[in-house]
Amino acid sequence: MILFELTLSSCSTEEIEIQQNFPFEVSVMPIPKDIANGETIEIRLKIIPKGNFSETKYYLRYFQFDGSGTLQHSNDPPYQPNDAYELVKKEFRLYYTSTSNVSQSFNVWIFDNFGNEKHISFQLNSKN
Repeated sequence: MILFELTLSSCSTEEIEIQQNFPFEVSVMPIPKDIANGETIEIRLKIIPKGNFSETKYYLRYFQFDGSGTLQHSNDPPYQPNDAYELVKKEFRLYYTSTSNVSQSFNVWIFDNFGNEKHISFQLNSKN
């Protein structure tokens, strides 16, 4: 009887806790400081999570507050300001095309489905 009680007391009904929420960093390769109207520059980014959970999803949104231009991924249609777009890879390239003759500034936010977020600011001077 004592052996049976020891066996029961050593078993726990608590579930194993699996960490799902990992903060992350974003690496950005250097970009040109100047851009001309109609010119396109490539922006290379890499999401570097502090851990790995297979169900983590990453998203991007942007907002341009000076000048005008378009931001897009590969051959996708240009992004709309403040709309969220899912990122299918952690390493990716964005393409910014200037549509103005003045300096341009825009922000990019990368966030995940757990509420972690990184903010990146870009400022480009006009070549014109």
